[in-house]
Amino acid sequence: MNDFEWNFMLVLQYWPNFLRGILVTLELSAIVITAALVGGIFLGIARYSRNRWFNWPATAFIELFRNTPIFVQVVWFYYAFPVLIGIQMDGFTAALLGICLNMIAYTAEIYRGGIQSIHKGQWEAAKAIGIPYRQTMQRIILPQAIQRMIPAFANRMIEGAKATSLASAVAVGELLYQGEQLANTIYRPLEVYTIVAILYFLVIYPLALLSYGLEKRLLKDEEIKI
Repeated sequence: MNDFEWNFMLVLQYWPNFLRGILVTLELSAIVITAALVGGIFLGIARYSRNRWFNWPATAFIELFRNTPIFVQVVWFYYAFPVLIGIQMDGFTAALLGICLNMIAYTAEIYRGGIQSIHKGQWEAAKAIGIPYRQTMQRIILPQAIQRMIPAFANRMIEGAKATSLASAVAVGELLYQGEQLANTIYRPLEVYTIVAILYFLVIYPLALLSYGLEKRLLKDEEIKI
């Protein structure tokens, strides 16, 4: 029988460290989610476009960031990017760049898939009555596509919030980094990382609840239409 004795009271004395970590994690998550939703829509439309001047660069961007590990992207922006531009980038900026660009690439594919799921007949009908491409996209296609994309968006946002823990690799003081520093100081890694895991759950689980709520609402709306 393992005689290890848990001592959470000692670890909880350092609650300000955890609080600072949570605030930075929330800040990173908010920026990453906003950037993914806003940047993804432009990239997704460009990816869907038949114009090669829009489609090819968008495709190259998406394939580059989808097919390389997000951890490598964060580290690359921190260590390699400053060599190229001659300016040392702080860890927070490097982590944001890596995580945001990766999230934008995935979100763009969700947008593209949602737009593609709308029947071509709606495009043809809008064109037949003289509605321009931009207005067709804004007023007819996107409202329907976004409704279908909500579950995928919710999952991606949860993944984005979890990905903020990678910022600890470049010394950003988010939750995992604070936990690592504390574990190395008081030598109670089991208690520290248990609390870190619980706090991540408390931060991210509301996003999952929001996802379930939106999916139920979406299903209810579909039943009403039927």
